[in-house]
Amino acid sequence: MKLLVRLALLSSSALLLPAAVQAQTSAEASPPVAAAVPLTANLTLTSQYISRGFRQTWGKPALQGGFDYADPSGFSAGTWLSTVSNRYIEDGTLEWDIYGNYNGSVGELGYSAGLYVYKYPGAEYRASHTTYDYTELALGLSYQLAYLKYNYTVSKEFFGITNARGTGYLDLGANPDLGGGYTLNLHYGQGRVANNSMWSWRDYKVGVTRQLAPGWALSGAYTRAHGKTNAYDAYTLGIPNSAGKIDVSNPAAGTLVLALTRTF
Repeated sequence: MKLLVRLALLSSSALLLPAAVQAQTSAEASPPVAAAVPLTANLTLTSQYISRGFRQTWGKPALQGGFDYADPSGFSAGTWLSTVSNRYIEDGTLEWDIYGNYNGSVGELGYSAGLYVYKYPGAEYRASHTTYDYTELALGLSYQLAYLKYNYTVSKEFFGITNARGTGYLDLGANPDLGGGYTLNLHYGQGRVANNSMWSWRDYKVGVTRQLAPGWALSGAYTRAHGKTNAYDAYTLGIPNSAGKIDVSNPAAGTLVLALTRTF
């Protein structure tokens, strides 16, 4: 998501056909922080959508946005949407996430538990008639500026992969304040695909966020993923480009992402 890739043989020509990357919503990008007001909204224009190291918009820009409600008791809920590419998700143009969390703390140690539902309206991996929808449970810990989070897939299907219940993703990161409105963003992820270990991967991100006027933030980051095997090197759904050639890409390749976010 917000990432895993499944590839299958397109034909006897041995072209690799992709079908799965896990989503990562903006709500998952860092440890939960209590909102100053109960209801907030966010809107982001980004140079491309990267989910756990994988490019979900085929290198093109994405428009994203969502709403979050944070109750003083520690419960929170929200929804978040992003455009995606049908070159990457078969018949898919939109990712829609719905989630709920409980956040608490003991001294400086924070903890969270949440449920995340990822929907891709109209998308289907036709080769196996499998949807891209899936559901995760998430447990997290945070201490000062560092956090640890683990997402566990409870649905049978996972982003076009069937029999994938038990897939897990470990997210480690820190967001130290650099002063002057700058925040350093550090992330390392480790993904394990249940019953499909050849598609497991690791990814990392190094970036900086700059707070501009109140409610505005500009960020830049370098991301990269590394597969357990070379299965991610040739990713295609068999769709021709404008030149009539089958589009092939490596969604795990290192890339720079720029984003402008407005929070209301």
